[in-house]
Amino acid sequence: MNYEPVIGLEVHVQLKTWSKLFCSCSTEFGAEGNSHTCPVCLGWPGSLPVLNEAALKLGIRVGLALNCKVAERLKFDRKNYFYPDLPKAYQISQFDMPVNGKGELLIETKTADGKMIERKIGITRAHLEEDAGKLLHEGITDGSLVDYNRGGIPLLEIVSEPDLRSPQEAYDYLTALKAILQYVEVSDCDMEKGSLRCDANVSVRPVGQEKFGTKVEIKNLNSFKMVQKAIQYEIERQTEAIEGGETIVQETRLWDDGKGTTFSMRSKEEAHDYRYFPEPDLVPFTLSLELVKSIEATLPELPMARAKRFIKEFGIPEYDAYVLVQEKKLAEYFEACVREGAGAKTASNWIQTELLAMLNAKNIAIEDCPVASKEFAGLLKLVEAGTVSGKTAKDVLQEMAATGKAADVIVKEKGLTQVSDTGLIEKAVEKAIAANPVAVAEFKAGKQKALGALVGAIMKETQGKANPKIVNEILQKKLQG
Repeated sequence: MNYEPVIGLEVHVQLKTWSKLFCSCSTEFGAEGNSHTCPVCLGWPGSLPVLNEAALKLGIRVGLALNCKVAERLKFDRKNYFYPDLPKAYQISQFDMPVNGKGELLIETKTADGKMIERKIGITRAHLEEDAGKLLHEGITDGSLVDYNRGGIPLLEIVSEPDLRSPQEAYDYLTALKAILQYVEVSDCDMEKGSLRCDANVSVRPVGQEKFGTKVEIKNLNSFKMVQKAIQYEIERQTEAIEGGETIVQETRLWDDGKGTTFSMRSKEEAHDYRYFPEPDLVPFTLSLELVKSIEATLPELPMARAKRFIKEFGIPEYDAYVLVQEKKLAEYFEACVREGAGAKTASNWIQTELLAMLNAKNIAIEDCPVASKEFAGLLKLVEAGTVSGKTAKDVLQEMAATGKAADVIVKEKGLTQVSDTGLIEKAVEKAIAANPVAVAEFKAGKQKALGALVGAIMKETQGKANPKIVNEILQKKLQG
């Protein structure tokens, strides 16, 4: 029997505010333990929370970008459970009146046969809540320590509908969601700092069956690749269990990245009963239509719309466009190169290959690129004009990054200008043909690989400066003549 997975994701996003959700304590990352706390975020008796207006506006901003129904009236609730990192023994969250209701996210994803398609993934809700503290275990042999600095930091929990049908779709959904969050500038989305966290709900069912199978929640997923691997493992585990006659138990499981497996954390019977009730210290309130419209008016061009514009305006392939828009700064770098006169297709190819390879090797983000877009465009224009070869341009790029010099300056200083003089190249071709009779004979006998030896000899003769296109044209003409 064939089975299909049913996947839903819960993403927690730390909103980019200077202070916490219900008090004025700093949200600075990496500060000394318990240095950013106060009676409110520690839950001292008599302290009263006050909603952070900036966090509310950022939450609305995300909702609008995800086509959510922004609430006219909303309230906060107490989510009750006991854990050492939760000093109040409850978390202020939203239950039945969230700031953002139903929405959707359009993603570009790849099918099993490699075809690119668009999929519309539903958003159930996106609600505000405060974060808990952090338990510290490393290097401690007797008990644990707790840091409450993170307690009270504003989060937006984005819950998808169970519309995802493969680990690849889950990965592409997260990539598209992260891009939107960065475009609307609500979070740095740094998973290493805990600014973006994800839990996955996974079940399987026979193909064609409408009823969902028993879902399992997977926690402790610290990267998109980890989410993809954990979902794939869980699909295989559940399928194998069902085919072996076992019953899937609703439970929470953790992911062990070292072993590449999930393992049980707690069963449904042990799950928390959160006993939600309205937060008595925060009264329900109404959002003004004017506020929502004013936030909507500030939304930028979003990734999917930008990708479609790139395809139409610049004529680049779909795949290239979606890669370029995944990071806002990368898309801006590409557009800046084109504005400076570089060809769109050339810029797209070189950014995705040579530039990103260089940045990845140096572990540098695109916003910290040592080669400005104007200078990079200058290099690409030299390539397009035939002034330098592609191979030489790669070396020039490395030199530009190391020295900060412009491409034309480096080319002039090192005498790297490509030779396009047909007379000089023709002499080099004739010399190579005369010096390599075996290669000539092999080529005429139908061995195309022999051409490489002749081209190599020509490039050696011209110190690598001969225009490859002209070399091939003249060489082919001479050999066939």
